[in-house]
Amino acid sequence: MSQRMQQGQPMIILGDDSQRVKDRDAQEYNIRAARAVAEAVRSTLGPKGMDKMLVDSMGDVTITNDGVTILKEMDIDNPTAEMIIEVAETQENEAGDGTTTAVAIAGELLKNAEDLLEQDIHPTAVIKGFHLASEKAREEISNIAESVDPDDEELLKKVAETSMTGKGTELNKDVLAQLVVDAVRQVTVEAHDGSHVVDLENVKLETQTGRSASESELLTGAVIDKDPVHDNMPTEAEDANILLLNEAIEVEEASADTNVSIDSPDQLQQFLDQEEKQLKKKVQQIEDSGADVVFCQKGIDDLAQHYLAKQGILAVRRVKKSDIKFLKNVVGGSIVSDLDSLEASDLGHGSVSRDDEDELFYVEGDDAHGVTILLRGSTDHVVDELERGIQDALDVVSTTVSDGRVVAGGGAIEVELASRLRDYADSVSGREQLAVEAFADALELVPRVLAENAGLDSIDTLVDLRAAHEDGQVRAGLNVFTGDVVDTFDAGVVEPAHSKEQAISSATEAANLVLKIDDIIAAGDLSTKGDDDEGGAPGGMGGMGGMGGMGGAM
Repeated sequence: MSQRMQQGQPMIILGDDSQRVKDRDAQEYNIRAARAVAEAVRSTLGPKGMDKMLVDSMGDVTITNDGVTILKEMDIDNPTAEMIIEVAETQENEAGDGTTTAVAIAGELLKNAEDLLEQDIHPTAVIKGFHLASEKAREEISNIAESVDPDDEELLKKVAETSMTGKGTELNKDVLAQLVVDAVRQVTVEAHDGSHVVDLENVKLETQTGRSASESELLTGAVIDKDPVHDNMPTEAEDANILLLNEAIEVEEASADTNVSIDSPDQLQQFLDQEEKQLKKKVQQIEDSGADVVFCQKGIDDLAQHYLAKQGILAVRRVKKSDIKFLKNVVGGSIVSDLDSLEASDLGHGSVSRDDEDELFYVEGDDAHGVTILLRGSTDHVVDELERGIQDALDVVSTTVSDGRVVAGGGAIEVELASRLRDYADSVSGREQLAVEAFADALELVPRVLAENAGLDSIDTLVDLRAAHEDGQVRAGLNVFTGDVVDTFDAGVVEPAHSKEQAISSATEAANLVLKIDDIIAAGDLSTKGDDDEGGAPGGMGGMGGMGGMGGAM
């Protein structure tokens, strides 16, 4: 072997069918893949952003401009692209909004990094420069941010409206924003250290079609979209004892397959009597506990329904598990899994009323810890998009209450950060200085895209914004409806500082992770998908060949 190597014979390590992309080719491939994902959602940014229609393999249609929804639903089979999608998911989990911004910035960082790589600047220098710029940007956000009082309802409402704008809520955003703020304030508690904690687990969204969004309402308690199991049951119950049951009120089935041999009609009657006795016992246990209302997660036998109605007990079956858990927060008590152990102390307390027009039960607790936003809209697609917008608004307002800091939106914070980063770049030595300047340029993508999506000239807009910030107008941003540069904070375009910090942090880490890769090698049998596909690329590299097509498709 040593003699062959001395003669220049190469050592074969990888198989004949293996795929490998190295050095600049690998970097170009990764950057192209990441940018393709960013390009896919850029046009959805801002109040004038466009929607995407997503059609899945079953033909179901989703119409949305919510960044994380688009990226989750897209059929992407590329490892680098999936890393960028993780940016959106992290942003959604940590901040609740700003997913499109985070992904767009990550894509622009990589685009600018590619220009630096073509100037023979080493990726390590670019990575270090991006890291320095990210740290400085987040520090400056803290300096720029303004504190917000959790009781400042008007400012919180502006935060909610900013988050919802462009998500199908424009006509009714005033009403919906008020619902969001009221809901968050009802589930906010003050901790011992003076901070405020928002428990969004106690806020539930229910949707209903056929009505205007302006008719949406906030209810103190729960909404159950079910009917009574029997026509003779009461539909109202004031000051009621409420049983939350996770056990079927049905005849217990044998755990093993059984056959019953019957020789006479009397034996059949005895068998039926025994089943009836079982059901009577279960109903008797419910009655003895003092329960007036039963919300059952499982089924209720027809005969049991009759006995419950006879006793004047309201019963609802097949209630969703999530609804049962939420009801526990509303009425208290315990979720009972065995009627044999049922005691009066297990029951919750509250009032149940019926809306016959909407066919809903309203459940209010004596000391309710839960509220429900009942969202209404004309069609399923409208309601779905409203729900996504309201969910983002809830997350954003709760983040604002917990964090206590806000910044001006409309591209104002990004232009100001870019200006300060360019000043900071003068103090950075070496080639990292160029990376800091490239980072500043990437942040200005946000106002440029806002202008593009509004049909405005992005270059003229950016020039006007830069001039305003050079004059010391820190809160100068773009009014996409008029095309003017205004104080967006006073105009009501307000965003949480935490959301901006998280977007910059996530985008930077993702970009640096992509830049650090200089070799892509097929990993054999590491992939769990496509192992049986003949002719497929090994180990999850199938996305490599198709990435160019993905970029072209977008």
